[in-house]
Amino acid sequence: MCGIVGAVDLKARREFPGERLQAMCAAIAHRGPDDEQLWREPGLAMGVRRLSIVDLQGGRQPITNESGDVRVAFNGELFEYPELIRQLKSNGHRFKSRCDTEVWAHLYEDHGDGVLDHVKGQFAVSIWDSSRRRLLLARDRMGICPLYYTEVDGWLLWASEVKSLLASGLIQARPDPAAIDHLFCFLAAPSNRSYFAGVRALPAGHALQVRDGRARTVKYWDLDFPDAGDEDRSQTALQLTDELDERLRTSIRRRLRGDVPVVGYLSGGVDSSLILAMASKEAGRPVPAYTVGLVDANKNELAEAAATAEYLGSPLVPLPLELREMAETFPEVVTAAEGPLVDTVCSSLVRLAQRVHADGIKVALTGEGADEGLAGYMWFKWQRLSRLFPAWFMEPRHRRRKEGLLLHTADGGWDHAPYRAFAGVRTTQQVTAEVGAQSRKAFYSPEMWSQLAGYNPVDDLNLTNERMARWHPLNQVSYVAYRSLLGGLLMIGKGDRVAMNASVETRPPFLDEDVVELCTRIPPKLKLRWGTEKWILRRVAERYLPKNVAWRKKHMFNTGSFSSAFMHEARPAWVDELLSEESLRATGLFDPEAVHSMRKWLASPQKQDTTWFSNSLGLTVVVASQLWHHTFCGGGLCSHSSWTPPPIEASSPAVLSS
Repeated sequence: MCGIVGAVDLKARREFPGERLQAMCAAIAHRGPDDEQLWREPGLAMGVRRLSIVDLQGGRQPITNESGDVRVAFNGELFEYPELIRQLKSNGHRFKSRCDTEVWAHLYEDHGDGVLDHVKGQFAVSIWDSSRRRLLLARDRMGICPLYYTEVDGWLLWASEVKSLLASGLIQARPDPAAIDHLFCFLAAPSNRSYFAGVRALPAGHALQVRDGRARTVKYWDLDFPDAGDEDRSQTALQLTDELDERLRTSIRRRLRGDVPVVGYLSGGVDSSLILAMASKEAGRPVPAYTVGLVDANKNELAEAAATAEYLGSPLVPLPLELREMAETFPEVVTAAEGPLVDTVCSSLVRLAQRVHADGIKVALTGEGADEGLAGYMWFKWQRLSRLFPAWFMEPRHRRRKEGLLLHTADGGWDHAPYRAFAGVRTTQQVTAEVGAQSRKAFYSPEMWSQLAGYNPVDDLNLTNERMARWHPLNQVSYVAYRSLLGGLLMIGKGDRVAMNASVETRPPFLDEDVVELCTRIPPKLKLRWGTEKWILRRVAERYLPKNVAWRKKHMFNTGSFSSAFMHEARPAWVDELLSEESLRATGLFDPEAVHSMRKWLASPQKQDTTWFSNSLGLTVVVASQLWHHTFCGGGLCSHSSWTPPPIEASSPAVLSS
């Protein structure tokens, strides 16, 4: 992968300052330590920090087509690039490299904005058509690679990370209360917002087209499922198992491509174990693995990962961590993710990526994406139970309002159209939202409520697929998991952001477009069967792994509670500093008295019921939000260091092109 930045003039053809462009690139040097290239022309600037993986010497970006009027800066991978290169060459295109970045330039020549229908992979791409003065920005279908943008002083700026936009010196870091509210409600960042006011995230499966000084966001792809009852009935369970096996192996074969070694992340679960087993089979040798374990967690999976690695013959690098280290590392996670996170376990993946990088490795396969597509999360079971026992899950509306459990909106949150049609979604996300609603009710300051007036976090879920009401409820839940939790938590706190912070590219085979397409067609009864999640995947896993691994019960890798790392006796000093009355009043997000009382309540011995869980979760978000504000919005809240952008200095003519 790489990091990309750029600016296009929406009003004229002004020269974008080279020193600002250089600072934007410097802010994401961690995404591409191998090379830096900048390009400027009247009205446009593009920059790339490169992590060299394919064509190490010949793939320098931005790269052009034969005539030089199409220029591409690209972050990510097109895994079918060898086949695409052969196809394009047969159509008369001439290549000066064997890099997948150049594929974009030639495909754009043939298809224009329709280029996105002809590519698969994980990507954030910027394509400049100088002859027509058009810009195309796009993000991959599953939201693996990030892309942010903002408009200021007639310029549209874009970048792989918000740090680059801040480094331009043209915008100030200010919090977006709506994004923080969305995190409280749905445990994830919104698909279309950053945590910075005025900075937008390009949603997964979307493109931003800039023509004649106007920017327009378009959806070029969305998930789809068959109508309920029309899921693939032409194939038997065995045939679908065979097809899932073959598509996963093809996906892994593609993701082993490149000019650098590939390793695997390994936990004790079936997803990463199967990926490692299949990768070893495809590679014709045991693929090395890296694993992390929390020694004082409820469940430490180091031993299970070691047993799997031994069975496969894979060299294993274990990384044991303590709860204290999770808290100490949390500022690095927040800096990498550029926002507060609800899951302190993300700290372990920062450490894991750092270890992989220290060993000279650039690429790792991961197991993300199986739970979303094959009903792996506990709320898929909630959905099934809700159909059997609806009274347990769907309380009368007036009772929920009386208890303050509805979202804090005038129109009734989940009870307003179009969401009331989606019973499966409402069951799952309403439970999550009500837990968050309890929590934020306990922490928010009056100023925070005032700023949120009229905001409905449901709208930022971006559930605009009109076909949803026709799907099986289990598939409705799957859609929300793909569109909310995957991009808003896993790809930020456990995927691209924490890995690329250490210059490591992660590749999730379960998010291959062909694998995802098959998952949409598999009947729900083969995903969640007899109370066993990912049933059909476990049937595949039996072919590669011992049965006790293939059918091992799913465990959430956790620390006992979300806030445990911040309630621990050995917690860092900055935790108490961030939660001091002075710091809380400085941000204005949370009520100091309420936070103080809740800390005392959580520290006292008591039964861990839903309320306790909700407030533990909420306190984590309070700490993370305060830490994010300190890190990016001027510091001054605690003794921990804050992030500062690279200095804007005179540009080096040797680096800039024009």
